[in-house]
Amino acid sequence: MNEQKTIYQAIAATMRDCSAVTKDRYNKEQGYRFRGIDAVMNALYPAMTKNGIFMVPKVLDIQREERQSRKGGTLIYSTVTVEYTFYAEDGSSVTCITAGEGMDSGDKSINKAMSAAFKYAAFQTFCIPTEEMRDSEEDSPEVEPRQQAQARTTPARRAAQKATVEPVKQETLVRLEKALTGRIDTYDADYVCRWAGVENLTQLTEGQALNVLSVLERK
Repeated sequence: MNEQKTIYQAIAATMRDCSAVTKDRYNKEQGYRFRGIDAVMNALYPAMTKNGIFMVPKVLDIQREERQSRKGGTLIYSTVTVEYTFYAEDGSSVTCITAGEGMDSGDKSINKAMSAAFKYAAFQTFCIPTEEMRDSEEDSPEVEPRQQAQARTTPARRAAQKATVEPVKQETLVRLEKALTGRIDTYDADYVCRWAGVENLTQLTEGQALNVLSVLERK
C-alpha cells in the first residue's frame, strides 16, 4: 500500500510527474494555436491518480449577458468565478480561485468559461510546463555578429515583422471591411475586434488585419 501523502507532498510529486502541454490544436477560423482542455486533463490525470489527488470545483459566481454583433447576430457572453479544492488521500487540501470567460452564439458559453477557469487553475497550481524542457547541452548556439544577422534577414521577413506593429493601412482596412460586410455569423467585425482586443477595426495592426483577411479568403 502506498503511504498517504499530504496535499503539499502530493502536489509537489504531481508537478514532477506531469508532462508538458503544448499548443497542439489549431483554430482555423482565427488562425492561432491553443491548448485544449482535453490536453490539460490528459497530462494531469496520470500524475494526479498516481499521487492520490482529486479535485472538487465550486462555482462562486456566474455572469451572463447578451451582446449583439454589428451585423445583427446574438452572442452570449459568460464569466464564471470558480473555487477549486485539491484533496490528498489524508484529507488535507488546498484551495484556489480562478475566473474564466467564454462567448458563444448557442448554449456553450458557460462550458467555455468553465474550461478556461479549469485550465488556468491547473496551470497555476501545478506549474504545468508549456513546452518540452530539454537538456541545455542539446543546444549550443553559435551567435553570429549582429551586422551579419541583420544582413541575412530577408525583405519578406522584415516586412512581416513590421506588419506586426504598424497600424493597419487604409487599403487593407477597406479590403477587410468589404470582406466583413454582410456577415451575420460569429465571425463579424465585432468578433474580430474582441479577438484583437481593440475597440474598432481602425485600431488593428497591419499584421492582424492581413491575418483576418487570409482566414476570410480561405472561407
